[in-house]
Amino acid sequence: MTNDTAVFDALRFDPQEGEIATGRIGTREAILRDGLRIDLSTLAYCPHQWIDGSGYLDLDLTRQFPYSLAL
Repeated sequence: MTNDTAVFDALRFDPQEGEIATGRIGTREAILRDGLRIDLSTLAYCPHQWIDGSGYLDLDLTRQFPYSLAL
């Protein structure tokens, strides 16, 4: 497997607190589709097989291979 898919941390905006991490990592398209913001400083790459149907990382796979994300 090669690290061929760019992924980012997803942020949500709170009027009082500003940008808050959601704890989700996904593709640019999924994050924007869900009305969230992209944390461009967290660009990483992962195998496309790790992306679930909604465009976010499958957390079970990332736990099995914790050092496979390319930052």
